[in-house]
Amino acid sequence: MNAKYALLAMAAAAFTVSTAIAQEPIKIGASLPLTGGLSVAGQKHKEGYELCFDLINEKGGINGRQIEFISSDNRSDTETALSQYERLINLEQVPIVFGTFSSRLTFPVSAVAKQYNYVYPVPSGGALRIWTRGFDNIFYFQHSSAEYTGGTITRMIKQLIPEGEQPKTAALVHADDFFANGIAAGLLGEKVFEGGREIADLSPGTLANIGVEVVFHDKWPEEGFSDWLNLANSVKQSGAEMVMAMTASAEEAVQFTRALQTVKADIKLLYMSQGTQAEYYEGTGRGGEGLIIHSAWHPAANWAGLLAGEPFTNIQFVEAYEKKFGYAPDEDGAIPFAVCQGMEQAIRAVGTDNAKIKEWLHARTKEDPVKTVLGNFHWDERGLPIDKNFLLVQWQDGELKLIYPTDEFEGVSDLVHPKPEW
Repeated sequence: MNAKYALLAMAAAAFTVSTAIAQEPIKIGASLPLTGGLSVAGQKHKEGYELCFDLINEKGGINGRQIEFISSDNRSDTETALSQYERLINLEQVPIVFGTFSSRLTFPVSAVAKQYNYVYPVPSGGALRIWTRGFDNIFYFQHSSAEYTGGTITRMIKQLIPEGEQPKTAALVHADDFFANGIAAGLLGEKVFEGGREIADLSPGTLANIGVEVVFHDKWPEEGFSDWLNLANSVKQSGAEMVMAMTASAEEAVQFTRALQTVKADIKLLYMSQGTQAEYYEGTGRGGEGLIIHSAWHPAANWAGLLAGEPFTNIQFVEAYEKKFGYAPDEDGAIPFAVCQGMEQAIRAVGTDNAKIKEWLHARTKEDPVKTVLGNFHWDERGLPIDKNFLLVQWQDGELKLIYPTDEFEGVSDLVHPKPEW
């Protein structure tokens, strides 16, 4: 009889221990640029992650386990980001990591994740050189690699602007930055190299394909540039009808817009790679009117995803974001939220083992995708999304309007062309 009770006691103890382990929180770590030149986007990436975790935890967590988010500020610095991901994996021993902001940080950090066989979901890091190293652990939660972004812009020009009014000349200026260089390479039709190896030949370039001549091309240093007025004057003197500026941050977009406004550059179309943030319009005032930006998300794009195993729409995301933070979200909050949605679906399906998560994500198809507020995702062998194109948005009377594509969503606004005068 005593032996029987002993066995029952042991079984009860084992059940208690296993239950306690099952109920331990899932630690998820990320290093983000919360200060420094990338801080506007970095802070919103943190907000997008935090909101998603909060909503999941309110619904009981993932398979009964709450999420514990461990984040740190890499100060927009590559070496700091590297050391923080090393710490998350080796000292904090988090089973899951989420990506940081910018191609500049993502390129080296993703190699750390590969070294430790961690899945690395990427919110912001579209430079093609990130995706041609043969890594099978990285997954991009946006709509296209940088080098092919220009195709969306040129298609919009051909479809929405009457032929006689389409720009024939362009000035290209950009940061000497992974992502900005990538967009410029696609527009110019350059060859792209990684480690001395040619990974893409983009000739003749998306601008040449629509008959646009590049009459001015320049780039500024990755950090510390301040000569915006001289750059704007050079653009003005080129006489270009269209200006395309690939900035590394919203702050750079503000500075360049102000400079163009100061010199009163006479341009018909202004495109930038940053500027969807409310901070951009606040920093430029009416100077931001008419700016066109590519975007991964807009509230009028009525995609519906999943969260905590239930349908979750863009409307619900906007309402939850405003309730938590007191202001409306932009794409810098929506993109990391989508990363969290996708990874939650994977963890809910297979647990926290990175090898199983990687296999599950690679197994997604058009018919059985990951579902997010950025739309549905499935990926090619490189980790780039299949059949995804960016949206185009434009500042019109102080509101960021969805203008392209014109046939997928309700509430699409007409393009304002030419750009309003300064």
